[in-house]
Amino acid sequence: MAEEESKSFSLELSEKGGIENKGFAQNEVLNEKECNASLQEEIPETCTAGISSAAVQSQDCEVLKPFAGMRKEVLLKFSGQARYRVTREILFWLIIASTPVLVGATIAIVAVSPKCLSWWQASPIYQIYPRSFKDTNKDGIGDLKGIQEKLDHIMYLNIKTIWITSVYKSPLKDFGYGVEDFRDVDAMFGTMSDFENLIAAIHDKGLKVIMDLIPNHTSDKHSWFQLSRNRTGKYADYYIWHDCAHTDGTITPPNNWVSVYGNSSWQYDEVRKQCYFHQFGKEQPDLNFRNSAVQEEIHDIIKFWLGKGIDGFSINAVKFLLEATHLRNEPQVNKSHNPESISAYSELYHDYTTTQVGMHDIIRSFRHTMDKFSTEPGRYRFMGTEANQQENIEATMMYYGTSFVQESDFPFNFYLINMENLSGNSIFETVSLWMKNMPKGKWPHWAVGDPSTSRIASRIGKEYTNVINMLLLTLPGTSTTYYGEEIGMENIASENVTFPEKSPMQWNGNLHAGFSEGNTSWLPVNPDYQNVNVEVQKTQPNSTLNLYRELNLLRNNELPIHRGWMCYIWNDSNVFVYLRELDGLDTVFIMVLNFGQESIIDLKAVVSELPSEATIRLSTNFSNTGKVVNTKTIKTEKGEGIVLEYKTRKTVHTMEAFQVKCFVAEKACYSSALNILYMHC
Repeated sequence: MAEEESKSFSLELSEKGGIENKGFAQNEVLNEKECNASLQEEIPETCTAGISSAAVQSQDCEVLKPFAGMRKEVLLKFSGQARYRVTREILFWLIIASTPVLVGATIAIVAVSPKCLSWWQASPIYQIYPRSFKDTNKDGIGDLKGIQEKLDHIMYLNIKTIWITSVYKSPLKDFGYGVEDFRDVDAMFGTMSDFENLIAAIHDKGLKVIMDLIPNHTSDKHSWFQLSRNRTGKYADYYIWHDCAHTDGTITPPNNWVSVYGNSSWQYDEVRKQCYFHQFGKEQPDLNFRNSAVQEEIHDIIKFWLGKGIDGFSINAVKFLLEATHLRNEPQVNKSHNPESISAYSELYHDYTTTQVGMHDIIRSFRHTMDKFSTEPGRYRFMGTEANQQENIEATMMYYGTSFVQESDFPFNFYLINMENLSGNSIFETVSLWMKNMPKGKWPHWAVGDPSTSRIASRIGKEYTNVINMLLLTLPGTSTTYYGEEIGMENIASENVTFPEKSPMQWNGNLHAGFSEGNTSWLPVNPDYQNVNVEVQKTQPNSTLNLYRELNLLRNNELPIHRGWMCYIWNDSNVFVYLRELDGLDTVFIMVLNFGQESIIDLKAVVSELPSEATIRLSTNFSNTGKVVNTKTIKTEKGEGIVLEYKTRKTVHTMEAFQVKCFVAEKACYSSALNILYMHC
């Protein structure tokens, strides 16, 4: 009987962990007499208590190990042992010693790291003319809901930024650039609710959106003008008014200033009995930016749209913001002409009506207002300026601002748009003109089309469409793609169409190219829409659309193309050749672009350090992609473009012969050991 009780008690202790407990146990009983002495030096031994001596002799004393649920007193006895105490102290001092090292390393990495590229530098900008993009209500006119419906197309192109041209309420005398209400959307495009839904949808897809701002003038239907012509309160001086002679139906303007569209830039108003000034159409009176109240109005408009979620603005016609107050006649280009016969804008030097002192201060004030909305992480507000000062590159570069005071993120570059003759040399000269005049550390911009210019495929020939896209997407900087350029759309071939470059977007081979399900469209669709449309080109591996997409992927995935050096290698009447490389990376890309006739060039003779062979990473002819070519005999057909890839540790921009031919916007170097970019190479 006693033996059975002893066994039962031993079993109970075992279940409670009295001998060796690796789990949770409560109310453990320790025999202090047996354990205290051994706890000072080594792990204690604990034997069963209250068991017959026979049972004790039949068991070996087992070592008590740490277990979950130990009481504080037991835990403290274990923690005081040398092996635990020393380990803790070593770890403690290692942490103390490593903390300043980690902090210092973090500071060093931040200090040497280049500035991260902002969202407006990350991809091309896709410019949409809303009236021609997509119609959803079957009235034949594109609308805001149509843009929202086609956002997946933007995603397919790997584009991150959308530029929506003017959608303000307007009489449409100048396609929306004579604004009647800066705080409303024209009913043609939808409602303010539609606009807000579009902005939300754009942001939900991780995209950004910019819109036009036209501060120089308004429509003559604008409430400000109606109040001004009646000399009502502060609005009396919101526009530029001046006395002018008006006798027998004949107006004698204050001077010889001419409108951009021709004829006098002064228009007599029967209500006010004075002339008002207009740089553009007579229905678009210029605002008086020498009036601080007018400037404040424009700042409030900027705040209004930024509050709606707009990520930035393209500010139009900025060089016209101020005019000289002395009203002197502008000088004639040809002084032998009769001054009374001058009616064309090109017949005068516009010394007193463009780029006046104080204009850049106004632009900087716009920048300052926008910066107030750029404090949130990831919410930088972009500002681009449209000046189109083709005749003066130095004046164009001033819109970047200075190293101390920023103006626009970049002025929009119209030099490729205005280029008259296409050749390898002309492309080189146009690109070089911008790069060598651009202030250090600034970001370039490129474009070949917009809503006011003949489409590139019609202007220079559709055989050059793909190579032009390859140029735009492999040059340093940000390019703008005018809707339809990604599929090679051309102008409407009709003499009855006034604006052939604004024809509806060609989505598929259905009626009206999928632009509208209505009975008609506001402009006719190009007859080639059966073959030139998004749906068809998605299925064609060698299509303009798929090449555009692959080029954009290449730009996004390859650091040398995204933010590396550009070096001019060769140019002649047929080809323009340039290189993209990044310090620290052994991958180099050479673009060989043909803007003339068939050509064979020896690149090895130009750059002796080139390897004898290179791989075609991408070609306007997809069948050539992946081929290995001899760098001594690089052959290109008319309108062909190829991206060559090779490996080397020898950078071209450090070679003496090429140092004046190489440029970098945001300098960066790559460390393969740390897998980071850094500045100080």
